[in-house]
Amino acid sequence: MRQYIVNPGDTLLRIAVRFGLAKEQLLTANPWAAHQSYLKPGQILFLPAAFRRRYIIMEGDTPDSVAHAFGFKPTALEEINPGLSLYRFTPGNTIALPPADPKYKINLQGEYGPDELLQHLQQLKKEYPFLETSEIGYSVLGKPIQAVKIGTGQRTLHVHAALHANEWMTTPCLLRFLEQYAAAWSTGTCLYGHDVSSWYRQYSLWLVPMVNPDGVELVQLGADPRHSMYDNLSSWNGDREDFRRWKANIRGVDLGDQFPAHWDEEVRRRGKSAPCPQDYPGHAPLCEPEAQALAEHTINIQPERVISLHSQGQEIYWNYRDFEPEESEGWAIRLGQAASYRPVKLSGSDAGYKDWFIQQFRKPGFTVEIGRGINPLPLDDFEDTAYETGMILAAFMSLS
Repeated sequence: MRQYIVNPGDTLLRIAVRFGLAKEQLLTANPWAAHQSYLKPGQILFLPAAFRRRYIIMEGDTPDSVAHAFGFKPTALEEINPGLSLYRFTPGNTIALPPADPKYKINLQGEYGPDELLQHLQQLKKEYPFLETSEIGYSVLGKPIQAVKIGTGQRTLHVHAALHANEWMTTPCLLRFLEQYAAAWSTGTCLYGHDVSSWYRQYSLWLVPMVNPDGVELVQLGADPRHSMYDNLSSWNGDREDFRRWKANIRGVDLGDQFPAHWDEEVRRRGKSAPCPQDYPGHAPLCEPEAQALAEHTINIQPERVISLHSQGQEIYWNYRDFEPEESEGWAIRLGQAASYRPVKLSGSDAGYKDWFIQQFRKPGFTVEIGRGINPLPLDDFEDTAYETGMILAAFMSLS
């Protein structure tokens, strides 16, 4: 077997995808890896041979027909079948099939973190130059909080994702919608049955795909003694090595409880007085740079409606202490109908972004809990969850 030396940022899933393997193959070849929460730089993995799909050429087959049936370019057949000539496609011969070409740029190659976000934003900006990207602030550890705008309308809308660290699946789901929207605008086609040209002319849609990049990275990579906050993080996590259930930012503050909407009452309700994986609201509202950046960005762009993407539960929360406008409930029903999500009138919750937005602006705000399961949502659910997210966001863009 080949050997591979683990690098910073590597995970079992990322390595498996890079070498065309299943995670289970890596664990079979390296059983010790099942007994530690995270890989550590410098460890050596054995890489088994990747299994390729095989196909027996049938009568009437051509390179083009086989490539079309399995979703790749005909020339890829020659690349992985030495000696194969596309001009002599002999029935009865067995050939290896290359992986299918991805339909979208936004795909999961293992866990989705700040590096994947930056790479995909650069790719989308290159493909669709009309997208505008910017940085609205920085995390505790100095990572940029990225924003992207699509559309030229005077009316503004806002959607953000990954406020909670272990809800990082919301980020690629949001970016998949952005890619679909940009592609539909470029080609003059509809998206989920909606005319995107009207969206583009009426609205400037602002997206903040990953509010909590430090926390996302902690969930995915853990913290070893070289981490600048290792001692504190270990203590706040109860000396557990596994951070996959961590929701807070890197200082143990839950960004979902950081907004000035009856914050004092939320503090009493949560009962948390020190940093921890979730539910500690901090020492004051907006004391964390990520929450402050999101609030300032919202004030700057003055959106007429917003969505805060979370996971999981397939529910939509639309109200806050009767501050919401009268259309909010009906609009939540429409959003729910788009993907069979359940609109819920929530009580006994304060200090969330949606709560603050509704109280501050008296405009419609929604928290959308995408997917179903345990956070982080499994990668196998990405396509279905991205589809549900796209249907809801298309309905959100078309509300009137």
